Amino acid sequence: MGKIKILEMIDHSFLGGGQINLLSIAEALDKNRFDVSVCSQGKGPLVEELNQRDIRHFPVSIKKKPSCKVLKALKNLMDNEGFDIVHTHGGVAGLYGRWAAFRSRVPVIIHTLHGIHYLHYRNIFIRWAYIFLERIFSRFTKTVIFVSQADKKKGCRYRLVPAEKMTVVKNGIDLSKIQKEAAITQVPMLKDKLGLEKDSFLIGTVARIHRQKNIPGLIKASAVLRDRIPHARIIIVGGGPMMSKVKDQIDRLGLQKMVFMLGERQDVHQIMSMYDIFVLSSLWEGLPYVLMEAGALGKPVAASNIEGVREIILDNKTGLLVPKDDSRKLAEAVLRLEADPQLRFKLGRSLQKKIKDEYSLSRMIREIETIYLENVVPSDKALDR
Repeated sequence: MGKIKILEMIDHSFLGGGQINLLSIAEALDKNRFDVSVCSQGKGPLVEELNQRDIRHFPVSIKKKPSCKVLKALKNLMDNEGFDIVHTHGGVAGLYGRWAAFRSRVPVIIHTLHGIHYLHYRNIFIRWAYIFLERIFSRFTKTVIFVSQADKKKGCRYRLVPAEKMTVVKNGIDLSKIQKEAAITQVPMLKDKLGLEKDSFLIGTVARIHRQKNIPGLIKASAVLRDRIPHARIIIVGGGPMMSKVKDQIDRLGLQKMVFMLGERQDVHQIMSMYDIFVLSSLWEGLPYVLMEAGALGKPVAASNIEGVREIILDNKTGLLVPKDDSRKLAEAVLRLEADPQLRFKLGRSLQKKIKDEYSLSRMIREIETIYLENVVPSDKALDR
């Protein structure tokens, strides 16, 4: 019999956590068992990565606003291709993709929540609309995957999904691949290229410039650090809807010579390899890939004390935790790390070991493949294995 045909689906094609998870799955699944395609918006870094890996991509412009045209395009795609499994990632793709898959009578529908972002929407009516829709859509979803235990608990609390359909698959990374990419870095040359002084102390993050990541809070902390660590430089890699607002804040606080916003980059791991300290100032998270990447590179971390983050960062063991949205406490954690090189080394190595032991890509893929095969059974394709 033929391979199990799978469609991995997400809305945007930038490289956020959900996209990295999808790309990892699409690339690493057993090619002898699975025939994998991806559906997302037509252009962006995700599509470029898929093309480089020779993974088939179907472009569909998936937007938040309800659209019969998008639903029709997705249903036609599923009717024509005859997928055995449709696996949607994130809230918007989860609504469009699961409804289209249900209409197209796809045998197995799976959904992953990469952080339950709609629980943080400011508009209470929209928030509860998404909660209600999740409850409805979970009825024809075989399995709903949460990326952290904290998110699964939230799913139970809000009764998003029947308990028997819930499972947790924590994100995983290819540690050796990240280390190999970072190893080619020539720090003095890269610093010079970015306009940084050779003796600068680098405090950095990689984040989408979005309310969730609280970059304005990091900028406030930078203002505190300016006088305490004159040679410190703040490096922010990423783009997003709040880019101009953050740049205005930098100008207003007179931090133009201290804070460097590099935008979207292809050499993220090389830049991260230069960081002396990695910071994550988020207001909420699912299970952030970027902390795993920082850990792979042995970087000391100061991060918000929030659900999801706490599953990776154990305070004073694998990093420092600071109260959410407290810029002064974040600055104090950075000052403590800057003043103690031994502590930086100890925390970085402890985090690296934790990532190696608990967050491997091979473990994540093995768990995903098990879910796929268990849900396809007793079809002929699965029995043929």
